[in-house]
Amino acid sequence: MENQPGSTEIATEQKEIRDAIADMDTDALLADGWDEYILGTAYSPGRPLLVIYDGDGIIEKLAKEMTYEEAEDYFSFNIEGAWHGSSTPVFVRKIRI
Repeated sequence: MENQPGSTEIATEQKEIRDAIADMDTDALLADGWDEYILGTAYSPGRPLLVIYDGDGIIEKLAKEMTYEEAEDYFSFNIEGAWHGSSTPVFVRKIRI
């Protein structure tokens, strides 16, 4: 894969984000391959740290390889709907009315 302009900086930033999350909670789960869509983390007393992702951004990226409807279906079933216990990441979607 050919390096894109700024790709080294992006990879470094994504590693730093992953490391920062691991420093906060080593049990926090990340969605593999979607680091660029991490928005932050959420914490609530008595619950594990959750990693928050931009679900709309992930769908937009998927839609470059398939129709938007297929991307939504794939995201819903394979990414957002994948349950890995109480530390499963959260995917934020904007409400459209």
